[in-house]
Amino acid sequence: MAGQTIHFDDGAAYEQMMGIWSRFAGTIFLDWLAPPAGLRWIDIGCGNGAFTELLVERCSPVEVQGIDPSAEQLAFARTRPSARVARFQQGDAMALPFADGSFDAAVMALVLVFVPDPAKGISEMARVVVPGGTVATYMWDMLGGGFPLDPIYDEIRAMGLAATRPPQMEASRMDALRELWRGAGLEDVQTREITVQRTFSGFDDFWSINLKSPALRPSVAAMKPAEVETLIARVRARLPADADGRITYSARAHAIRGRRPA
Repeated sequence: MAGQTIHFDDGAAYEQMMGIWSRFAGTIFLDWLAPPAGLRWIDIGCGNGAFTELLVERCSPVEVQGIDPSAEQLAFARTRPSARVARFQQGDAMALPFADGSFDAAVMALVLVFVPDPAKGISEMARVVVPGGTVATYMWDMLGGGFPLDPIYDEIRAMGLAATRPPQMEASRMDALRELWRGAGLEDVQTREITVQRTFSGFDDFWSINLKSPALRPSVAAMKPAEVETLIARVRARLPADADGRITYSARAHAIRGRRPA
């Protein structure tokens, strides 16, 4: 299963499973970027528009273009209030449908590990921003224990079972991000870690929401019933609830930014 393609085809499910996490991390990310108002943005791999909504709410852009391969995710994005400003279209992160220098800032939110050729994706980001423009991303620390679904994935691995994972997880390492940004010729490269927490009302809430993952859901569905029961017990033990039954835990992302040379 590790080599299967992951299809994001349900914007509402993604909102519950990952959109909330994305906005938690995205708020800190935008505070760190501290962009001026009135910029032209491109949000690459915009998905269901969770991060695009933050851009519109917090950055007062004059233009936002959202690009994603999933028609279903884009349909959800177009229902958001941000659609009054943002425009959404299908596209490939490695072949952006825009001329050189079309934007002031290019961003990816939790996308890079899904891009088949991350270096090509960053090169495209740099191409479509103006000289001096910003190229930035944040991505869960997929190999260092920062992914929000790690409590489940770690227990699947400990049971000796397989599960579908993104194809380019190495690109989430901080040193790999620095190499990608410098390889694209970007200057003033800066990085930071972003740690966020999320609280679920109880274990059933945690389990049902995370099983909406298009990677995790088929992996669990392929298990034997006894294996699923064991997995649930192991994850429950890993995430003890508070006195009110709530479960709170942290996730960690790596963020990086750079500028296209003037």
